Amino acid sequence: MSTAVGEQVGVGATRRARTLEWLGVVSAIVYSLLVAANIGAEFVGFALLMVSSVAIGVWARICRHRGILLLQFFYATAALIGMIRWL
Repeated sequence: MSTAVGEQVGVGATRRARTLEWLGVVSAIVYSLLVAANIGAEFVGFALLMVSSVAIGVWARICRHRGILLLQFFYATAALIGMIRWL
C-alpha cells in the first residue's frame, strides 16, 4: 500500500523533499546533456551528477525509498570516478 510523501514525513518536510527531488532531476538532465554533447564540460557534468545523487539520495532517505537510495550511492561513486578521471 502506497502513502503520500506528506503522510510519511509530515507536511513541513514535504516541500523540502519536493525541492530535493526536482533539484536532483534537473541536475541529472543537465549532466546527461553535457556529457552527451562532448563539448569538454565533462567535469562540470560529473559534478552535476554528484549534486543530483546527493539531492535524490537525501530525498530517498526522507521518503524511505531504499532502492533509490542504494542507486544514488552507485551514481555518486560514478560521479567521483568521472571527476577524478577528467581532472
